Amino acid sequence: QVQLVESGGGLVQAGGSLRLSCAASGRTFSAFSMGWFRQAPGKEHEFVTRISRLGRTTDYADSVKGRFTISRDNTKNTVYLQMNSLKPEDTAVYYCAAAPDRPYNTYRRREDYSSWGQGTQVTVSS
Repeated sequence: QVQLVESGGGLVQAGGSLRLSCAASGRTFSAFSMGWFRQAPGKEHEFVTRISRLGRTTDYADSVKGRFTISRDNTKNTVYLQMNSLKPEDTAVYYCAAAPDRPYNTYRRREDYSSWGQGTQVTVSS
């Protein structure tokens, strides 16, 4: 298990930017792929993006591709989500999660992840 704490959420106007951070403690951070999910009111958790253990591979949901960028700093045990050109439909609670490497992981499913943060609210006004 690894403990995760998100920060950086807030209220922003459409077209604006935010950067979320997720600080990890506990197990070796570089042993985990890291992902971001989000949950809007009345909707299910939605995969947003994921980065591999050493940062060489990333994956994005189509809805955020070209606007969001995931990165990680293994020396700081932190993963980041830079969100640009925000839209009202990006409004949600954003969660970071850690996934150990397992066979057949797609890293787009909640069940691939073993540890979750408490979430941070992102609200985009129109």
